[in-house]
Amino acid sequence: MMLERFYPREWKDSAYDICWEEWYQKGMRGVIFDIDNTLVMHGAPASERAVALFSRLHAMGMKTFLLSNNREARVASFAEQVDSPYIYKAGKPRKRNYLKAVRLMGCRPDEVLFVGDQLFTDVYGANLCGIYGILVKPIDPREELQIVLKRYLEAAVLYFYKRKEKRNRR
Repeated sequence: MMLERFYPREWKDSAYDICWEEWYQKGMRGVIFDIDNTLVMHGAPASERAVALFSRLHAMGMKTFLLSNNREARVASFAEQVDSPYIYKAGKPRKRNYLKAVRLMGCRPDEVLFVGDQLFTDVYGANLCGIYGILVKPIDPREELQIVLKRYLEAAVLYFYKRKEKRNRR
């Protein structure tokens, strides 16, 4: 089906619910994160929870990277708080900066996870690059109009995704 290109490999409630140690044991060595509505509310500074997550990932040997379509001032300040390299105005879902992030982490696409809250940018771009994409539910339901409109389209795609997942479990 044509919609499958937008399907996440997994759908979690939160980036904070992922069992990172399991992924590390499976051979994953890097994680690329979206920031807004994935790790914190849109525009918010890094929370204690976000800082703790990045510390935990780094302590286990996992490389991290921030890939955001936002402006440099936003991304750079968050990146400094969590001690992670970044690319701002990334042009997601275009492949170029996903692959650049993978390269800068010294990894291969099959050793990297991508975690984000949007199907048509975050997950689709990861899928185009052979990166394992994990969709998380948005932290804050209040969003800019263009994102709200995309959420209606995402809901249609996720309906078919859930239907496929249900069939696969039988």
